[in-house]
Amino acid sequence: CVIENYSIWFFLVHAREQMFSGEKINFTEVLPQTFGRAVLHIALRNRANTPIVVDGKDVMPEVNRVLEKMKGFCHRVRSGAWKGFNGKAITDVVNIGIGGSDLGPLMVTEALKPYSKGGPNVWFVSNIDGTHMAKTLAQLNAETTLFIIASKTFTTQETITNAESAKEWFLKTANDTSAVAKHFVALSTNAPKVRDFGIDTNNMFEFWDWVGGRYSLWSAIGLSIALHVGFDNFEQLLAGAHWMDQHFCSAPLEQNAPVLLALLGVWYVNFFQAETHAMLPYDQYMHRFAAYFQQGDMESNGKYITKSGTRVNYHTGPIVWGEPGTNGQHAFYQLIHQGTRMIPADFLIPAQSQHPIRDNLHHKILMANFLAQTEALMKGKTSEEARKELEASGMSGDALDKLLPHKVFQGNKPSNSIIFKKLTPFMLGALVAMYEHKIFVQGVLWNINSYDQWGVELGKQLAKKIEPELQDDSEVHTHDSSTNGLITFFKKNRT
Repeated sequence: CVIENYSIWFFLVHAREQMFSGEKINFTEVLPQTFGRAVLHIALRNRANTPIVVDGKDVMPEVNRVLEKMKGFCHRVRSGAWKGFNGKAITDVVNIGIGGSDLGPLMVTEALKPYSKGGPNVWFVSNIDGTHMAKTLAQLNAETTLFIIASKTFTTQETITNAESAKEWFLKTANDTSAVAKHFVALSTNAPKVRDFGIDTNNMFEFWDWVGGRYSLWSAIGLSIALHVGFDNFEQLLAGAHWMDQHFCSAPLEQNAPVLLALLGVWYVNFFQAETHAMLPYDQYMHRFAAYFQQGDMESNGKYITKSGTRVNYHTGPIVWGEPGTNGQHAFYQLIHQGTRMIPADFLIPAQSQHPIRDNLHHKILMANFLAQTEALMKGKTSEEARKELEASGMSGDALDKLLPHKVFQGNKPSNSIIFKKLTPFMLGALVAMYEHKIFVQGVLWNINSYDQWGVELGKQLAKKIEPELQDDSEVHTHDSSTNGLITFFKKNRT
């Protein structure tokens, strides 16, 4: 049994200690004059404020400084003390970012909508498709809108292009470039570029190279969260994650939630050839939860090279997907119940609804479906049970025999049921941290680096070569025949 394999346990403990102590476990992302990066999203929510040292320096004073800066800014915006260029308070905040600078804040602000009273509306623009920006701006008033530009380097193509478009739209109303400083702030470390954009660097919120994008919602990247739900609730989010960090570090293996989830996932992937993992939150506020962990899981563990540089001879990270219940039941659960592939699934639900309307009728139905689905996956329905049902409905003979095999459920389908009291900021923080640590443990077991993302680079490199080739109508012959043909078709049909 893996749980009783003490060599694996000590291996996990050592890896965990390396991360929590600030060792540079992300060894494939090399910085000038150093080798690798620490992985310290846990420092961002270190509510105990215990020292965490990187390169001989405790990072906590800087973490706390940025948090205090965020707190003051949130108070000014939410109280109305922060004014736009014409003296009006901010009513809407637009977060412009992509990847981890978008998915985490979007997921959390959606999940914590019930806690947003008194905060500005929040909008998110990530896609370089102009439709995303145009449709968002069409709903806003430039006089009362604040833009958050989230890019560590302030060079991310999609983000800066969208930011420039937002500024152009804003200036059509303001007609004064000095007004930009009252309506744009930056989440970045590149002060010169932030200043060149027109943003006051006093309104630049820093984060560090040891903060990975997909683990950055706990950092200044979470500014849109704090603005929307208030800084007190943002601190509760951090506190919940810190609580899970402590659980991960102290709970015995057999009672350690992230470890158990990780071991189950590895078991199904490597011993039952499961290719996907479904995340099924039975809470409409969590409708972006699966999308968030698509990046969190697949960008972390979608690797085929081990830490020693050799190719794995086993499967690593699964495809992660899902939708809220009960919507999924009427869409894809058929495949989970009677398809030919094993699909492990996590079912998540709060015991208490944020909206217990009609004497909590809706939530009782939701809970009944949650429990019924997990029971059905486990038990299935035997041929004998199906036959009795058909006979009770009045069917018999050849008609019954013909329909019978279609009514059988094999059962023995794996699922985890995760029930929590209520979806609060604290609880959401704990849930997110639980899955973060699950991903970490699986990366350790698969012997891969869960904290780089070189797989996203090749496409970006090729896009930079292709973009100049789209500027005129000349034929292109610099690529394979398929790509050349697609470029030609695009040029012929773009006007």
